[in-house]
Amino acid sequence: MNAHREDSPPAGMSRREWREKQASADEKQATTTEQQVALPDFLGSPATAEQPRSALTILTVCTGNICRSPLAEILLRARLEPLGVRVHSAGTHALVGHGMPDFALELAHQAGVDPQVAAAHQARYLVEPLLGDADLILTMAREHRSHVVKMMPNRLRRTFTIREFARLASTLSTDDARAAADAAGRSSQDRFAAVLRAVVDQRGLTPANADDDDVIDPYRRSRDTYALSGSQLIPTIDEVERIVRVAIV
Repeated sequence: MNAHREDSPPAGMSRREWREKQASADEKQATTTEQQVALPDFLGSPATAEQPRSALTILTVCTGNICRSPLAEILLRARLEPLGVRVHSAGTHALVGHGMPDFALELAHQAGVDPQVAAAHQARYLVEPLLGDADLILTMAREHRSHVVKMMPNRLRRTFTIREFARLASTLSTDDARAAADAAGRSSQDRFAAVLRAVVDQRGLTPANADDDDVIDPYRRSRDTYALSGSQLIPTIDEVERIVRVAIV
């Protein structure tokens, strides 16, 4: 019996049928690979009556998921987790399994983060289930925002760079944000979605250079660059916290 190469159809099968079979196998492999990416515990199984999908979820995104997005994640979690908000992070080109570099850990410590919490971080890939579960997606730069929207276009109105979000939110008063939330009812998701719409409506009210919406990537750069990155990122946390509190408190 003659052996056939992987790109050649076996006897009795047309090339079209062979291509379709190969495409089906590739799709199955891609699905398996995605399922093997580590997801947070709360995405491990669908919501049930005992564990409903009720808590607000914030996802922060950068490239490697070792510098900017984990810093945003742990800062937001420290403030919002006591309110029942879930915060996690991922990278578009993650260095899977890697922790935060020393200079990033320094920034976290200086910002008051528990050293053990910062040291426990491990990078992971951005995958669609993470986007589908998020009520708010905060990217560290415009390139990440574009990546998210290409992956899942229906997340467009939930996705901002973190500096863009803070800039827009700064022109929305707490009273106006609360009025938008109250008009949406009692569901935390509905209230938060209403506040996000109010934030989006602020576009055009605060002229800004597009570059000002990015947090500089400090990876493999100097301590001074990490400090600059932190100075761009850390002040945004106040506005994110304010908007979330309005929606759920």
